[in-house]
Amino acid sequence: MVKKVDTPLTDEVINELRAGDRVLLSGIIYTGRDAAHKRLAELINKGEELPMDIKNQTIYYVGPCPAKPGQVIGSAGPTTSGRMDAYAPLLIDEGLKGMIGKGLRNQQVVDSIVKNNAVYFAAVGGAGALLAEAIKEAEVIAFSDLGAEAIYKLRIEDFPVTVIIDNQGNDLYKIGKEKYKII
Repeated sequence: MVKKVDTPLTDEVINELRAGDRVLLSGIIYTGRDAAHKRLAELINKGEELPMDIKNQTIYYVGPCPAKPGQVIGSAGPTTSGRMDAYAPLLIDEGLKGMIGKGLRNQQVVDSIVKNNAVYFAAVGGAGALLAEAIKEAEVIAFSDLGAEAIYKLRIEDFPVTVIIDNQGNDLYKIGKEKYKII
């Protein structure tokens, strides 16, 4: 069964999500990769205001390709999430509720997800052109000097993701391995 979820994420919705759930996300999300995360962390550490309110928001780890004429955005596939692990706990502590990427997360991120009732989703790597079809609006809102790594505000409809790490710390990557482990 596929669950339809609207952003911003609420504690009630997150409490219903479990590792392995397939989800269609709709609403507003933000983009951010390593350079943007570093700048966000610097702003937080200086006590300065962020370019967007991240409370209950979701960040998609993507550096979209430029849009071709008539397109909202170019190919927009997920980047490796581990590159944001140094910054993710700080952002989660500031109220970030969802992250979309691909790949494993470190234990500090998992602990922060559990502590703050958050969730980590994965999008299918290699399917950036298909994922871009679910992006209906895209606007650069911060750090435009970073080019594709700027922070975009995206409006999405039925963006397909899978819950990888739920608010209980269950990790689909570990669960999947255990299911097929030979004793």
